[in-house]
Amino acid sequence: MRFLFPFFAIVTSVSIGMLAGNTMRSPRSDQPLWDVYEHSLRNAKYIDLSHSISNDMPVWAGFGSPTCFPAYDPSTKRKYTYQADGFEANGYTLPTDQFGTQLDPPAHWNPIYPAIDELPATFAVRPLVVISIVERVKTDPGYALQIEDILSWEKNHGRVPEGSVVFVRSDWSKDWGQPGLSERTVFPGVSLKALQFLHLERHILMHGHEPLDTDATPDLQSERWLLTNGFTQAEGVTNLDQCPEVGALVSIGFSKFQGGLGGYARYIAICPPNWRHGLAIGEIAEAPLSKMDKPLIWNLERNIRMRMP
Repeated sequence: MRFLFPFFAIVTSVSIGMLAGNTMRSPRSDQPLWDVYEHSLRNAKYIDLSHSISNDMPVWAGFGSPTCFPAYDPSTKRKYTYQADGFEANGYTLPTDQFGTQLDPPAHWNPIYPAIDELPATFAVRPLVVISIVERVKTDPGYALQIEDILSWEKNHGRVPEGSVVFVRSDWSKDWGQPGLSERTVFPGVSLKALQFLHLERHILMHGHEPLDTDATPDLQSERWLLTNGFTQAEGVTNLDQCPEVGALVSIGFSKFQGGLGGYARYIAICPPNWRHGLAIGEIAEAPLSKMDKPLIWNLERNIRMRMP
């Protein structure tokens, strides 16, 4: 089923009106982007595509794992508490910017290209394409996206839009949290030819995948080509099984470390109002947010704040 998301029609009509000297006016032609929100984004469904950062998240052994601890006054070493200070905070030791759901800038492999803080703000919102290789992975856990998979998607949905974000669904993320996940040498990937086709023929902004590496070749040939040639990628995304293959947008937010070679990222799928998954604006309280059933407390066994049962 192909979804027709009104965002694109609104943007097109607004652009034509502006080029024609505002002869085509909407009820709020002085604030056309607010019209986009009112007519499309306000009624959309939102799906979080990012994993939470935690102590036990999978990470390459060459980096080590993150740690979390209650923040404290450096002059006294006393932990801040709600009772004594009116607030609490966390401290983190992050041995790398290369774990979890992330955005890889090309400077990760090539220093002449932009670092994470040098990426343009235009990355913020893009059309989202989801190409599934789930059936292939069921019989071949190391299957990598091929050009044929892209062409098959296009046969059903039309040409991959220029400037879009293409996320490759493999359902690998369903194993998130299992011991040894980051040590697996066989995992779903993206072939070099598929990446080159997407970037050089379809001119996408970037692709994304669920595993923590682009491919499982000995020299990481797909990731090497991608990042040494100035392209970016998303890694460690999740919940793609809840997204439509066509018709959604993706919001891209990431940490802005100066000179950062990776960025912890928050990807949000913005789906059509009639989509069966996701959260709509107004379904839960937002300002103020609702109180939770259980308070956050420090879990001594896992060394992280949790809401205990």
